[in-house]
Amino acid sequence: MHIIPLFVAIPLGSAFLVSLLGKRVKRFSDSLSNLATFSLFFISLVSIFLVRNQGILVYKVGGWIPPIGISMVMDGLTSFMLVTVNLIAFLVTIYSISYMEKYTAKDKFYTLFLLMLAGMNGVIITGDMFNLFVFLEIAAISSYALVAFGTEHEELEASFKYAVMGCLASSFILLGIALLYSFTSTLNMADISRTLTERGDNKIIFFVSTLFLMGFGLKAALVPFHWWLPDAHPSAPAPISAMLSGVLIKVLGIYALVRVLFNVLGLGEMKSILYILMILGTISMVVGALLALGQKDFKRLLAYSSISQIGYIIFAFGLGTPLGFLGALFHLFNHSTFKSLLFLNSGAVVYATGNRDLEKMGGLSQKMPVTGTTSLIASMSISGIPPFSGFWSKLIIIIAALQARQFVLAFIAILVSIITLAYYLKVQKLAFFGKLRKKWEGVKEVPFPMKLSMVILSIICLAGGLLLLPGISEVFLETARDALLAGKEYAALVFGAL
Repeated sequence: MHIIPLFVAIPLGSAFLVSLLGKRVKRFSDSLSNLATFSLFFISLVSIFLVRNQGILVYKVGGWIPPIGISMVMDGLTSFMLVTVNLIAFLVTIYSISYMEKYTAKDKFYTLFLLMLAGMNGVIITGDMFNLFVFLEIAAISSYALVAFGTEHEELEASFKYAVMGCLASSFILLGIALLYSFTSTLNMADISRTLTERGDNKIIFFVSTLFLMGFGLKAALVPFHWWLPDAHPSAPAPISAMLSGVLIKVLGIYALVRVLFNVLGLGEMKSILYILMILGTISMVVGALLALGQKDFKRLLAYSSISQIGYIIFAFGLGTPLGFLGALFHLFNHSTFKSLLFLNSGAVVYATGNRDLEKMGGLSQKMPVTGTTSLIASMSISGIPPFSGFWSKLIIIIAALQARQFVLAFIAILVSIITLAYYLKVQKLAFFGKLRKKWEGVKEVPFPMKLSMVILSIICLAGGLLLLPGISEVFLETARDALLAGKEYAALVFGAL
């Protein structure tokens, strides 16, 4: 259990050292940041087997026993999310070695990046509602600064809009936590769950769940809470766009929402809540895809695509079935990999050409074969083309929808996947295929660290379907799903692990 606080301690300590020594020692910020993210990824892999062999682990901060003291909890869902977040963070820091050279304050970038990572890991491992809010704010405030990192007009405007919407979301979440505390007299998540089970149904729980749905829905950019995302994600440097769309909206939005709704409030069997999630997910799928279809800006198209794919995940959770939960978690992992890869691809194009307008590109695969090939793999995966990873997760979600007798919504999910294929084929045609324009004849492939990150992510997109193999799925996906399916039993499991 003593590895649990390392997920916060390592990035916080690294952020402090980078801010202190980053300017004074050449390459220190690159080396330490990559070492920190690699260590976190390795420990997160170890955590999967620890949870598998020993069950839920609880770390008592300061030795105080919960619910009196603060606790950090690691179950199957925790280890699943930690692997997802820290894998992407490690590959993004490798990519940043070369990409961030064109910015003047690399040490400040890594400091903010590591603080954001500490906040995300903290949200995942905390067993306390108020600390969930604190870690959420650490990650969010760091991300506001990172969106504005280039300090151009567009970036500052996007960051301001993102900060305003983020503060509104945080207000809803804080109010929900305050009302929950006033009703249960505790902030420990397992203790809240136990208290609510003892007291039975109460109208305040439905109101609190609505506040959380609005707050975390804003963080996840669910329609109609999505307006900040298409400005914020394209404006940020490519490594940050990859982190924001790849993992941040999933941790601060989706993970926090489903953890609180299903494990803390125990609403996994309430049909009205599940129905709301299903409808919001479906609307997000459709609206995000249709808005992406008309985009000419490469990164803006990817941002609208994120809204659509988040819709798939929320829709699958809304089905409320074990297969739906499995599909949602699998698609969450897959989307983290292929969307991060696509944003890194767009960053490579901008790095080489200085251009984001798809209509001004063309034939770039001839000069940038690695970027072109990895972009094609990611595009096919997100569109659900077999045998890429996205096909398998979308297939599970559609089968789960058919089993739940949601035939119309299953058809909509298939239709949206076809629309997704249409706009990613447009990206491939306009950016990478066709005749090379004269002004791009001097373009060169990006440096090795950037290529390495893109190639590793493309291999994961190719081999992602292997996660469904019995032995691997049981350890990685099914333990995460079972943690959510435990519902109100979460409290008994946590207190039983003390």
